[in-house]
Amino acid sequence: MQIPVEITFHNIQHSDWVEEAIREKIARLEKLFDRLVTCRVRVERRATNATNSIPPVVRIEVGVPGHKDLVVSHEPEHLQQKFQDPDMRNAINEAFRIAERQLLDFKEQLKGRTKAPLHDGANQFLGQVAEMAPEADHGFLLTKEGGLLYFHRNSLLTGDFDSLKRGDEVHYVEDLGDTGPIASKVRVKESA
Repeated sequence: MQIPVEITFHNIQHSDWVEEAIREKIARLEKLFDRLVTCRVRVERRATNATNSIPPVVRIEVGVPGHKDLVVSHEPEHLQQKFQDPDMRNAINEAFRIAERQLLDFKEQLKGRTKAPLHDGANQFLGQVAEMAPEADHGFLLTKEGGLLYFHRNSLLTGDFDSLKRGDEVHYVEDLGDTGPIASKVRVKESA
């Protein structure tokens, strides 16, 4: 894993056995897919009642290269419908079962064994390079609507980042970054 695992507890007391169980499940995810970028797990108690029968929620975010994070999060009612008396162990097992399924589905998509489209043709747009900051490894694209979209050097799939200049036409996919929309999967438009 490129970024250290994050395990947090919210409105619930930290427990060593819970953290150890989560780390074991994460190790299993890494065996399923050895290119994981990051894994963040949040254990929280959203509500309580007199009998303490509302199970905790385990939210998992798994970062994989070139794709949005795979996210698993379900409401306590999901566990209450599935298990007679759900507890922390059930919450952990169920969340990681779903995460494993999502990761296996993602691997199948990468291998091209499923019918799910991997190309972004329908989501691809034509834009122009508006600004370049090669020393900072990023630039901005002008969209057809006239807005600016940030893109990083690593988003460029074809072409030479250092030779891009204002006005060069590129194809891109609009994605959601940490601070808002960004351009990803940027390809320099081939000349006719």
